[in-house]
Amino acid sequence: MSTSIFGKKLGMTQVFDKEGSIVPVTILKAEPCQVSQIKTIDTDGYNAIQIAYSHEKLDRISKPQLGHLKKATSKGLKSFAEFRTIDPANFKLGQDITLESFTEGQEVRITGKSIGKGFAGYQKRHNFSRGPMTHGSKNHRLPGSIGAGSTPGRVYPGKKMAGRLGGKKVTIKTSEIISINLEDQIIVLKGSLPGKVNSILKIQSKI
Repeated sequence: MSTSIFGKKLGMTQVFDKEGSIVPVTILKAEPCQVSQIKTIDTDGYNAIQIAYSHEKLDRISKPQLGHLKKATSKGLKSFAEFRTIDPANFKLGQDITLESFTEGQEVRITGKSIGKGFAGYQKRHNFSRGPMTHGSKNHRLPGSIGAGSTPGRVYPGKKMAGRLGGKKVTIKTSEIISINLEDQIIVLKGSLPGKVNSILKIQSKI
C-alpha cells in the first residue's frame, strides 16, 4: 500500500554501516499527518487520499479550512496534500499516518523545494567551461555566441543562459531508510535531500 507523510529537514550527518563504511544521511522530523479527505472514482473521478499536516493555532486558520478540517479532526493543521492510492478503503477519515507505515531498509521517494541560489551565471547554472584566462583573452566567463545573425534573427526559446538557479520542485526517486525512531518521530534517510534546514519534504513509499 502506497502512503505518504511529511517531515521537517533537521540537517545532515554521517553514520557507519555494518562494513564500517561511512554513509551520508539526512535526518527528518516527521510529525503525524491526518487523513482529511478520501477521494474515490465515484465522487471525484480518481482514487486519492488528502492528508493535512503542519500544526497551527486554530485562530490563525481561515474559516473555509476550519470547516474542511472539522469533518476529520479538531486539530489545527494548515497545509494539505494528496497522493494517489489503489484502494482508498484502506484509509479512514481522521486516521493518523505516522512513521509506523514505513520500515527500515525500505526505498522511498522524496519531494521538496531545492535551495534557491538567486541569479547565477553560465558556469554555475549549466556547468559551462570558462574561456582562457591568459594571452589577452577577455572572454573569461562570458556566454559566447547565442545564435546566428540575420537568420533566424532571434534567440531560440530554451537557450541555456544565465538566470535564477534553484528554488524549484525536486524529486529524489530512490532514497533508502537507514533507521526510524518512532518515539521521537525521527527518520534517517540515505544521501542528501533537497531543501534547506526546516524545509518540509514529502516522503512517499513506492507501490
